[in-house]
Amino acid sequence: RMEGMDGIELLEKIKGMDPSTIFIIMTAFASVDNAVEAMKKGAEDYIVKPFVNDDVKMTISRLLNYRNLKQENEILRLELCNRVSYNRFVGNSAQVREMFQMLEKVIPTKSNILILGDSGTGKGVIAEIIHSNSPRAEKPFLSINCSAIPDTLLESELFGYKKGAFTGAYSDKLGLIVAADGGTLFLDEIGDMPAALQAKLLKVIESGEVLRLGDVRAMSVDVRIIAATNKDIKSFVESGRFRDDLYYRLNVIELTIPPLNERKDDIPLLAMHFLDIFCRKHNSAVKSIDDRAMKELMAYAWPGNVRELANMIERAVILCDKDTLAFEDFPYEKFLAGESSPDIGPLKKSLEFYERRVILEALGS
Repeated sequence: RMEGMDGIELLEKIKGMDPSTIFIIMTAFASVDNAVEAMKKGAEDYIVKPFVNDDVKMTISRLLNYRNLKQENEILRLELCNRVSYNRFVGNSAQVREMFQMLEKVIPTKSNILILGDSGTGKGVIAEIIHSNSPRAEKPFLSINCSAIPDTLLESELFGYKKGAFTGAYSDKLGLIVAADGGTLFLDEIGDMPAALQAKLLKVIESGEVLRLGDVRAMSVDVRIIAATNKDIKSFVESGRFRDDLYYRLNVIELTIPPLNERKDDIPLLAMHFLDIFCRKHNSAVKSIDDRAMKELMAYAWPGNVRELANMIERAVILCDKDTLAFEDFPYEKFLAGESSPDIGPLKKSLEFYERRVILEALGS
């Protein structure tokens, strides 16, 4: 027997320091109770003396293989957790497949990226996908909406400041650019960035250095910038509203996300995707969307894009008391208010569309 403590106590002490340690108890004083207690405390095996060397070697080999497998599984699990799956951007249309092909090429690079697309198309999701699948995935991903905060606050948030730089600067602030060092900074609605900050951002990109407000020493940074806008940024450049030199620095790679009404084949996929999400969120028994409702979802123009579709599905899930979403579960006044648009095609198809609208209007009245 050991002096000072028994094997079970040693097991608890070592497992407390490192729970991943493989622990095999060998004893000449075996009992069923001791074996059960040892396994409960975390022992991987329990061997009674005298033992056969080959049996012990086999036990050790088996446990080492098991540990290696657990480590590999944990690494894979962490990689999956850290990466934002492409599946977050739902779609299988030709436009989406083409965009994913482009992503495969640009994700491994260090190039800055400009994402163009209407509000609600998923620009932020694409930015997260790019970062989390890139070599920078282990480093920070930080984002800011350039149109959501005042100009003076935007400067402080991006570039930081030294204590005493201005009234109210009671402590140092790094700023998002420095905080994202080694990782990715997502600048949403870059088209709304004021001219003075455009010049400062350009200097950071060109020099790889940030000078905080009130500081005299620049800080080196290595950050990938992904910018996004729902504006016609090229017209901003032509009119002088946006710096052309900054535009070319940001627009090394340009990605355009099509609006939802240009990829209507994806609407059923998206609708069922959001149905699953919101049924789980709200513990709903809804399982499907009926054909009539799906046809109307397909015909609607979706000015709010994917964000509007998600909102409409969530609302319907909350209010529905059946297992299938029907046309009546949606705000069908939108469908009757001229916001639906038929596909450009044969006259017969257009006539059928408008005939359906007239009938629905009559039923509604």
